[in-house]
Amino acid sequence: MRLFRKGIISSINEDRKIRVIHPLLDKEKQKKAKRYEGEKRNLGLIGLFLSLVVQISFYFSGLSSIIAHWKVFYSALWIFPIFIVIYFLLQDIIGLPVSYHSGFSLEHKYGFSRQTRKEWFIDHLKGFLLSIVLGIIVFGTLFILFERFPTIWWLIAGGVMAFFSVILSTIFPVLIMPIFHHYDPIEDEDLKNNLSDILKEAGIRIEGFYREDTSKKTTKENAMLAGMGKTKRVILTDNIIEQMDSSEIRVILGHEIGHYKKKHMMKFIFIGVCLQIFAFFLLNKIMIILFPGFLAGFLENLILLPIMLFYLELINLFLLKMLQNWISRVFEREADGEALKLTKDSEGFKRAMAGLANRNLSNAYPSLWVKLFYYNHPPIEERLTMAENWKG
Repeated sequence: MRLFRKGIISSINEDRKIRVIHPLLDKEKQKKAKRYEGEKRNLGLIGLFLSLVVQISFYFSGLSSIIAHWKVFYSALWIFPIFIVIYFLLQDIIGLPVSYHSGFSLEHKYGFSRQTRKEWFIDHLKGFLLSIVLGIIVFGTLFILFERFPTIWWLIAGGVMAFFSVILSTIFPVLIMPIFHHYDPIEDEDLKNNLSDILKEAGIRIEGFYREDTSKKTTKENAMLAGMGKTKRVILTDNIIEQMDSSEIRVILGHEIGHYKKKHMMKFIFIGVCLQIFAFFLLNKIMIILFPGFLAGFLENLILLPIMLFYLELINLFLLKMLQNWISRVFEREADGEALKLTKDSEGFKRAMAGLANRNLSNAYPSLWVKLFYYNHPPIEERLTMAENWKG
């Protein structure tokens, strides 16, 4: 009863906040943002539930064992990728209605998506095939560690995941992103010169400035400092170039530079390794206690793969997710601070943040539990308040 009363009071307080929203925010857009966020969140929960059901059913129905015992050229080298493909395919088929409603119908309902059904399904198929390739590589590596280091596989696996993270960060803007979008060098010399100033001040050398053709698929805006080493580049979506003036884009890039200056990517990788080792350690203990066949051999591990993923999902959901979100919000606040230091433009910062909230339907005033579970960035209201309190 006390929790119910507390929930009502929290809801009333949230409504009061909405009535006195920041003057740069559109009140009607904020109401719409709350509806959009709620529908998106509910679909995500349904998708998660279906994924967990598939994992449990795949194992306890005996399907996992049947597929693992197939005689395909009498070689584990063949049965492993076949198992992965069937598992991913089943997950995708069961979750397809939710993915379609969340990624296509809902985005059209709120005026974001510009894709046709055919274009959406082609992108979905690309993502599915990419997930299979990455799944075979990642799970294959884990199975090698199971066999060669059965007592400390969980410790070594954390370091291996860090290696994969660095490789993916390096090749992502060069090999993976072009699968879904087209990139052209930015021709606007004034814009490039304006952005080059803060890059030079921060001591960052990039390979170039690129424009992403996002407007063909969505109205949403984004910008990033992508890649590592020689693949580092500034990527601006055509939507953000169209919607923001150069001072606002400068602030957004300043935020991305802030991540670089604070070495957030390397910190994320280190923290991710620690959390991944912890998750694998717990998974190892759970599997050994509940399933004596775990680590007994390749066949036994393959049969248990769906249930391993089930427990790994629960560990992440109930033990790691809020911590990861909190760390991310801390880093994002630091990057915001660096953006203000670099640009010395709190007004441009506020216009950029409020504009993104209004156009992308970002809920600036989420409830506490939504913020803790779902927000890896500070809510827009907090970022606007920080800019107003910035003393330069």
